[in-house]
Parts: sequence; structure tokens; C-alpha cells
Amino acid sequence: MARCEVCGNDYGMSFEVHAQGAVHVFDCFACAIHRMAPICEHCRCRIIGQGVEAEGHWYCGAHCSRAEGRVGIVDKV
Repeated sequence: MARCEVCGNDYGMSFEVHAQGAVHVFDCFACAIHRMAPICEHCRCRIIGQGVEAEGHWYCGAHCSRAEGRVGIVDKV
């Protein structure tokens, strides 16, 4: 068993995420998302999907990137 780094639960079905040279241990996807998902710099929501990166800044979509003055980003329908 391994202890979740977010909630501290010691769980037999915990899992590891290897990212950027570090190893993270979680007991559920919710804790993994809480720790690892980037946050939209406009609306502050967790970016679960692909999101938008513009000039080193992360947004949940084109609307939020435009609201922060970024140009040339278009949502695909």
C-alpha cells in the first residue's frame, strides 16, 4: 500500500504518476487532478482537457485566453 500525497489515504490500489522526473502517488483520479492539472489563469478552473497554452500561460479555452488579451486562438467546433 502507498499513501496518497494529497489526502493521505493509505490505499491498496493507489497508483503512481511519473511526470517531469518526479513520481507522484495518488489514491484516486480526483486527487491526481487536484495536484497535477494546470489552472486557467483567467477563470481559475482546473484544466482537465487539453486547454490552451499561449506565451507560457495556460487557459481552459480560447474565450479565457482572449479575455486575457491573447490573440489568434480559436475554439474548434
